[in-house]
Amino acid sequence: QVQLVESGGGLVQAGGSLRLSCAASGNIVSINAMGWYRQAPGKQRELVSTIRSGRSPYYADSVKGRFTISRDNAKNTVYLQMNSLKPEDTAVYYCNAELNTVGYPNYWGQGTQVTVSS
Repeated sequence: QVQLVESGGGLVQAGGSLRLSCAASGNIVSINAMGWYRQAPGKQRELVSTIRSGRSPYYADSVKGRFTISRDNAKNTVYLQMNSLKPEDTAVYYCNAELNTVGYPNYWGQGTQVTVSS
């Protein structure tokens, strides 16, 4: 089994910054990709950013130029640096990991709340 534990969420004023972290542990051989999704109240979960070995990171248009994803492979940890936060960034942020094993299973964290006040 694999566990993903997120941290770093909180309350921040518009224009501020937060850094999310997500550490994967458990029965891990290797990880293909890690990423962040978010879900605002009344909306569907949406992809924010992903980072995959050997490829450039992906960012949703809404966060390009403001968010930066990075990964520490040795620690099986992914980070999301969020700058110039806007109220519309308010959501529960979920970490995702795709394992490099049969079936490429996906695992999710429990979510961390990010609230941006205007």
